[in-house]
Amino acid sequence: MHRPDDGATPRPTLAQVAARAGVSLKTASRALGGESYVSERTLASVLAAAAELDYQRNAAASLLASGRLADSIGLITGDFTNPFYSALAQAVEDEIRPRGMHLSVANSRESGEQEQRVASDLADRQTTAVITVSAMTDHSGYAQLQARGIPVVFVDRPAEQLDADSVVFDNREGGRLAAQHLIDAGHHRIAFIGDYAWLPTYRARLAGMGDVLDEHDGDWRELLRTDAHDVASSRACMRELLALDDPPTAIVAGNNRILLGVMEEIADDAASAPAVIGFDEPEWAQVLGISVVTGDVEALGRQAARLAVARLGDRTRPYESVVIPMRLIARRSTAG
Repeated sequence: MHRPDDGATPRPTLAQVAARAGVSLKTASRALGGESYVSERTLASVLAAAAELDYQRNAAASLLASGRLADSIGLITGDFTNPFYSALAQAVEDEIRPRGMHLSVANSRESGEQEQRVASDLADRQTTAVITVSAMTDHSGYAQLQARGIPVVFVDRPAEQLDADSVVFDNREGGRLAAQHLIDAGHHRIAFIGDYAWLPTYRARLAGMGDVLDEHDGDWRELLRTDAHDVASSRACMRELLALDDPPTAIVAGNNRILLGVMEEIADDAASAPAVIGFDEPEWAQVLGISVVTGDVEALGRQAARLAVARLGDRTRPYESVVIPMRLIARRSTAG
C-alpha cells in the first residue's frame, strides 16, 4: 500500500516495519542496512514489510536536523583510469548542481564485492540516491537500498533481476554499425577485441556484430579476443592477432582503453596496419583520424541524473529503461 507523504499521513516508521515483519527493531535495522549476517528469510520478510508500508528512510530529514547538507547523489563507476567515467561524472554533476545537489564519486574497480561495500557506505552516509555503472550480474541486493528509500539508477549497464530505472546506449546497434562499415569497405577478416566477457556492453556489441558478420563469414569468431580490459591486455591481443598466418584486415576495439592499446601496438608499422574502428570517442581519436562508434556520454549522464531526481520526487512512478542511440563517425583509419 502507498502512503502519500503530504503531511497529513504520518510517515511509516522502522518500528512499524519490524512489527509487520515479526522481527525486532534491531533486526529490521540490520536487514535494511544491508548487513550480511541477516538470514535470507528474514531479509525477504523485512523487505516485503518495507514495501507494503512504503517505508522510506528519511535521510534528508536526519541530515538537516544535524545541520549537514542532505541533497547528495552517489555515483559508482568502474575504473577511474577510463576517461569515459570522468565524462559521465561531469554530466551527472552538471545536471544536479543547478538543483542544489552535490555529487560523490566512488570506484568499484569492476569488483562486485567492492561495489556492494561502496553502495552500503554511500547509504550509511545518507546519500539520497545512487547511480551505478554496476560490476555485478545480479542486482537484487540493491532492493535493500530501495527499501530504505534510496533510489538506484543503473547507467551504461542495465539492471538485472531488479526493477529499477536505467539508461544505456544501444550497444547492439553499435555493433551492427561497426561491422557493416567494415563489410562495406571490403573487409572479410574482421577481428573484435572485447572487454570482460561478462559485461552486458560487450555482449550486446558482440551480438550486433554477429547480426552482420554471421551472414558473411561463419568463422569470424575465430578472430574474437576477450577480457582485454586495459591497455596492456589489449596490446597482447593485438600482437597475437597480427602474428596469425592469415591476420585480420580490420580490428574492432571494444572501448577506448582497448583502442589505445591497439594503436600503441601498431604505431611502429602504421603503413601496413589493419583498418581500425573503436567504440567511444576519446579526444585523441579525431586527431589521429580513427573511426569510432559512439554515443552521447553527456546525454547518458544527464538522463541518469534526471531519473534519480524524478525518483526522489515520486517513488511510485513507473520504472524507466532509456536507450540512447549510437552513431558511426568514419575517418581515415577505415578508409582503405
